[in-house]
Amino acid sequence: MELYLIRHGQSLNNSLEGTGDRVADPPLTELGQEQAERIGEYLKAIADKTDEDTRRAGYGIQRLFCSAMLRTLQTTQPIARAMGLRPEIWLDVHEEGGIWLDKGDGRGPAGHSGLMRSEIEAQFPGFIMPDGMGENGWWNRPKETYEEMIERAKCVAEAIVGWEKGERVAIVSHGAFINGLVQVLLHGDALGQVYFSNHNTAINRLDFLDNGLLRVRYLNRVEHLPPERIS
Repeated sequence: MELYLIRHGQSLNNSLEGTGDRVADPPLTELGQEQAERIGEYLKAIADKTDEDTRRAGYGIQRLFCSAMLRTLQTTQPIARAMGLRPEIWLDVHEEGGIWLDKGDGRGPAGHSGLMRSEIEAQFPGFIMPDGMGENGWWNRPKETYEEMIERAKCVAEAIVGWEKGERVAIVSHGAFINGLVQVLLHGDALGQVYFSNHNTAINRLDFLDNGLLRVRYLNRVEHLPPERIS
């Protein structure tokens, strides 16, 4: 199985210098939407240069997952459209912390609801949603800790390892969670002070071989973006 981990496009919060204007579930910026469109067309048209056969068109991704956060849904939409795939929302691949906001009033970070099922249906028709998503939003709990995120990454890693080995799968997720997931897949746990950086819409590839080996093909590739559009 070939696994592609893709970070979302630039979000509103990514573009801010301070924290005063941050929002709990930020949308993509204009640049972020452009990055999402570019990666969709790239994955459709250009063969992965690490494949043996680079003459075929596209990356050949067969299944496409994303988190329920707005910025990943917006990033996934043009990828799915370009590749003719129906995306599946996987709640457990959200960013570290979940949906939260600290207003700086001394009360600390407060959990928020996240998008409702009807909101996702209206904005992202055709996305496959889990049964547990309803009209109260999908989060509705306190901010997640780093330790809780690592435990969640372990559950996601366990599910990935159990997939059919012949598939080629992409997950559109988030910088901190991709970092944690890669660490868990490589080491079984967090790697202390190690951090695997990802630019917006960067592509990472991990191959799960039939003999049980895990091959890291590459991390943080942004060949689909011109230098001035990298963030």
